[in-house]
Amino acid sequence: MIAAATATLTAACADTAEARDQIRVVGSSTVYPFTTAVAEQFARANPKFKAPIVESTGTGGGIKLFCSGIGPNTPDIVNASRRIKASEVKQCAQNGVTKIVEIQVGLDGLVLAQAKNGPAMELTRADVYKAIAAQPLGKKNTARTWKDVNAKLPANKIELIGPPPTSGTRDSLNELMVGAGCKTFPEMKAMEKADKKKAEAICTTLREDGAFIEAGENDNLIVQKLVANPNAVGAFGYSFLEENQDKLRGIKIDGVEPTYANIQSFKYPAARSLYIYVKAQHVGTIPGIKEFLGEYAKESTWGPRGYLARRGLVASPDKARAEAAQAAKTLKPLDPASVK
Repeated sequence: MIAAATATLTAACADTAEARDQIRVVGSSTVYPFTTAVAEQFARANPKFKAPIVESTGTGGGIKLFCSGIGPNTPDIVNASRRIKASEVKQCAQNGVTKIVEIQVGLDGLVLAQAKNGPAMELTRADVYKAIAAQPLGKKNTARTWKDVNAKLPANKIELIGPPPTSGTRDSLNELMVGAGCKTFPEMKAMEKADKKKAEAICTTLREDGAFIEAGENDNLIVQKLVANPNAVGAFGYSFLEENQDKLRGIKIDGVEPTYANIQSFKYPAARSLYIYVKAQHVGTIPGIKEFLGEYAKESTWGPRGYLARRGLVASPDKARAEAAQAAKTLKPLDPASVK
């Protein structure tokens, strides 16, 4: 059985080399502009290789494609705006993807923003939870305006525009903003001890009555919608706020402004790590993967003064960058026991 599996794996890799001669990347819309910039620089610096194909599919959708197997019809790399899950690593392994390399490419903040001509607001994570959770504290959400949530907020209709379930940014919204806000209430802590599954549903299930509006994987579309509707609030990665500061302003969360410095120090409560995952079994069969990773892991690429910083990427601390650069060089596979 082992010999047969090995033969199948080798044949799939051989087919890959024959069928495709350029790198294919899928995944996160947040990481997409950074990987696209690296792909462009890689192509200029390495004219013997074709420019990589980079697609924005969302983190969840990208990982599903990545984990679907090895061979010419599967991606080599996936962008992720959250860490891969143990269930996804297991799915990868079941489909023969057994050597996954994890590279943290930088940091980002999940920000809430509004048009500059909209009513200025400051929110807590508890406010966000009470505004867009389907059943805050186990009761149907009847709040219609932000003032219904918090008397200090304006009496504007709650309209929070955010990503779909396939997006890693949606996972971050659920975990770092809505879920974290839910857990500030003592009664939810007690419920979590009594019934963890029920508590999780109450903490992270979002409204479907129009207060939370899904905008697809294109974060630029959220920016356009905010400009068109100054009363709306949008949720996306920090880089999109950075790129549109002439039109938008970030909303303070728990009193902390979404800035480069606050995200890098993790003072900002919704700071998060960004990743790429590499299918090590494709290295040596798809031309240019090692060279592409080498371009990504340069200080002039992802460092504090690198060209990705000019596109809104927040550089990881020195130690984290050194560890990630080592992973890109050695291609040491991820330990499945390290993820949850």
